[in-house]
Amino acid sequence: MEKLLSCGVSHLFVTLFLATAAGVMVMPTITDVTMAALCPGRDECSLAIYLSGFQQALTGLGAVVITPLVGNLSDKYGRKALLTLPMTVSIIPLAILAYSRERNFFYAYYVVRTLTAMISEGTASCLALAYLADNTSPEKRASAFGLLTGVCSAAFVCGTLASRLLATDYIFPIAAISSMVAILYMRIFLEDRLPGGSDLVQPMLKEEVPELTDREDDGGEFPRPTSAFRKIPTLNDVIDLIMSSTLLSQAAVVVFFTGLGEGGLQASIMYYLKARFHFDKNQFADLMLVSGAAGAVSQLVLMPLLAPVLSEAKLLSIGLLVGCIGMIINSIAWAIWVPYAATIFSVFSVFVNPSLRSIVSKQVGQHEQGKVQGCLSGLSSLAQIAAPIIFSPLTALFLSDHPPFNYPGFSLLCIAITSMIALVLSLMMKASPSSSSQQASSSVRTEA
Repeated sequence: MEKLLSCGVSHLFVTLFLATAAGVMVMPTITDVTMAALCPGRDECSLAIYLSGFQQALTGLGAVVITPLVGNLSDKYGRKALLTLPMTVSIIPLAILAYSRERNFFYAYYVVRTLTAMISEGTASCLALAYLADNTSPEKRASAFGLLTGVCSAAFVCGTLASRLLATDYIFPIAAISSMVAILYMRIFLEDRLPGGSDLVQPMLKEEVPELTDREDDGGEFPRPTSAFRKIPTLNDVIDLIMSSTLLSQAAVVVFFTGLGEGGLQASIMYYLKARFHFDKNQFADLMLVSGAAGAVSQLVLMPLLAPVLSEAKLLSIGLLVGCIGMIINSIAWAIWVPYAATIFSVFSVFVNPSLRSIVSKQVGQHEQGKVQGCLSGLSSLAQIAAPIIFSPLTALFLSDHPPFNYPGFSLLCIAITSMIALVLSLMMKASPSSSSQQASSSVRTEA
């Protein structure tokens, strides 16, 4: 771990810790704020469920386009420059609720949050993964990605703890300040180099950065620079990248189903707990605190020990299986302590994302890390579009006064099924040699 931190990624961890803590800080209270603005005095509100689902779908729609684009541009212009944008726009909705939480301001927050989340959701994690891939060797990448997730989990714990201890009036101002500090820290301390080792000194749209193509009128004798935006990925580029290898195609499908489950959980779990057990801000914070602590310990301690012993594919399958079991238990929760007890499964379920991203990062070269991570984040965002369309009506229906049958947690059972599908697909994945290994063997053959 000391060798990893000496690579300069410690500043990245500090930046993400501050930004993640700010985002998490508002999560336990946003359900109460939404309910108070839309349905004051009630524990069940279909309008709040549908509006949250609609926001999640629009966010995913924007992220499908933005995340691959930002990831691809970061391969060309550096991670730091592109990371500044999502972190900056995420401050605006926090500032609105910091000023006032009255109904009109809530609607303003809702609109601005929807628009800014199209840019910020997924892009920060995508760029962080690409930055780590630039600065770690393939054999240490699983541990590095796990450490990144562990730092985010630790930020999750600290943000949740702050939300639990602070009054609602102070949560949004402090979250906004923490986001500002994260941006300033990143701009001052984070070292950034263009992939391949060149310092990031040229302006983003500077045309003298010569990625050369051949002239058609001189038989290719004299090269000319391409336009910067000719390298913006189209949908066909994304599809071609994903279809370039069997493993990438399989991983993309697994990412979609895991994203579908995560999106469904985000759309339903808090409203389910509020209707079923009358959870409030403090109880949401307690639950998130236990879950985040388990995830942080797992990623900072357990995964670095297991990654050298077990392959990423096995850790991925273990995470999906345990996550599925935990969701089934939550769906049939019979007492208020059951959701707290079920958080123990997050010790293993947090293996899923870093293991999957590590597998994929080893299949492409250094100059494609941002592109491939962005494509996977875009696919996950695509699943975020489908998730609220499926799970928000399902949650509202089974929490209503007249459900088809008495099973309030039926939507959580369906989420468990998506995890099971992802598990089956993950077992079919066949790891191929890493890109670096392929390049090395190609170099040996060339020299021979």
